[in-house]
Amino acid sequence: MKIVCLDADTLGVDADFSALEALGEFISYKNTKNSETIERLKNADIVITNKVLITKEVIENTNLKMIAISATGMNNVDLKAAAAKNITVKNVAGYSTNSVVQQTFASLFEMLNKVSYYSSYCKNGEWAKSEIFTHLSSPITEIFGKEFGVVGLGAIGKNVAEIASAFGANVRYYSTSGMHEDDNFISVSLDSLLKTSDILSIHAPLNERTKNLIGENEIAKMKDGAILMNFGRGGIVDENALAKAVDEKNLHVILDVLEIEPMKENHPLLNVKNGQNVLITPHIAWASVEARKKLVELLVKNIKDFINGK
Repeated sequence: MKIVCLDADTLGVDADFSALEALGEFISYKNTKNSETIERLKNADIVITNKVLITKEVIENTNLKMIAISATGMNNVDLKAAAAKNITVKNVAGYSTNSVVQQTFASLFEMLNKVSYYSSYCKNGEWAKSEIFTHLSSPITEIFGKEFGVVGLGAIGKNVAEIASAFGANVRYYSTSGMHEDDNFISVSLDSLLKTSDILSIHAPLNERTKNLIGENEIAKMKDGAILMNFGRGGIVDENALAKAVDEKNLHVILDVLEIEPMKENHPLLNVKNGQNVLITPHIAWASVEARKKLVELLVKNIKDFINGK
């Protein structure tokens, strides 16, 4: 088998591909432009892709037998075209739950507890100049007693809900699929969740039910000063409306995903007046060392199963 990885850098420079090298001829590219895909997949049996598009054109101009997606989302592959040519498509799920949940709260704590601000205050020598033992210029707030809304109660959303509850928050949720129920938390409509939440955390996939789920009208229903977090997918929330609400409603925004990635240089959230209300990370919540190691292990298993006819 000839196995070609199109975007190895998306798995980190420390990714260990030795197990793949043992399965056949293995070729790895750091990244691949769409215009390069067909040429690089010439004579390939298996392609590994994280974000590189495997379009109908790519499928019709190659002889792929398997598409191994090194992620959970499958929207970068034309699944109908693959099925028409009897190409096996496998993704990897469940590897990043702990990582995403941890990053969700790490980001929330940064917003609520201002850790970076207070650390800088000490490191730059300001505390040493103080006449009193403490410094309270940037107020910190608690999760305890807050109304905590979760959009999407899959594995990640459920874990976030459980931890928020452990901190003493009043947790409610809205299931975007209608398939997830949990008697430990109260299920409400999206409208109700938007109106009541002090903290709203999104952990849903991007699909026909969730695209543009939270637009300008929905954001307008949120409390002034509330926190909106998106650790699901870009495209679920209207980012232009978010930027407007940061200044007009004092909305606080925490994002690990954007509709277009990498982030545009002129993104509206980079130009808000209340910049202290915005925390953005470059799609890293999934990517703990442990999660990426597990991802590669599951990726290898998928390819081994295919080769062995499972």
